[in-house]
Amino acid sequence: MRAMKRESELYAPVKALLVAQGYEVKGEVGAADLVAVRGTEDPVIVELKLKIALSLFHQAVARLSVTDAVYIAVPRPSGRTARRALRDTLALCRRLGLGFITVKEGRAEVHCDPGPYAPRRNKVKRAKLLREFQRLRGDPNDGGATRHGIVTGYRQDALRCAVHLAEHGASRGRDVAASTGVTVATRLMADNHYGWFERVRTGVYDITQAGREGLVHWGGAPDG
Repeated sequence: MRAMKRESELYAPVKALLVAQGYEVKGEVGAADLVAVRGTEDPVIVELKLKIALSLFHQAVARLSVTDAVYIAVPRPSGRTARRALRDTLALCRRLGLGFITVKEGRAEVHCDPGPYAPRRNKVKRAKLLREFQRLRGDPNDGGATRHGIVTGYRQDALRCAVHLAEHGASRGRDVAASTGVTVATRLMADNHYGWFERVRTGVYDITQAGREGLVHWGGAPDG
């Protein structure tokens, strides 16, 4: 599919969509890219852009002071990230009370209409967030990434296990768990997501060179 080069290529398909619904449509009315009027209803405003950008949402939200019926229209995303781009843009539009239109091969498609949005709370995600909050010891990230990345509760547990092995040598998983307070120490070392551990024999693990380097990079054992 040929990439659109001008916003005017969006105009005709969006206009056709609205005309088919009984609207009179005109372009470049005041600060708006497209305005549609039908009888005594509130006017419809559509902001046209060749790509999704923060400035597009700024413009659209500003139009809400004129009418509740505000849409954004962009070329339909393509490629490997297209599905996620559509999903994320749709969610943001619903949050902001905006309508969302995409255009592909001369056809305009409405993904959502403007209106108030009351999202359902995801109890599973909430519980997961709170578990991670409780698992973190201290505040290791200062609201952002550290030099080597984000410190998670899982990484803190792995660090505690690595520190124990660095100090005591090869150890049974249950001994590591008892010493560090990491109840899942055996499973964590067996999964070995970071390449920090190696199984010496059944239930016994030691630290690898990568693990020793990890202790240097991540500052050793977390406070706790």
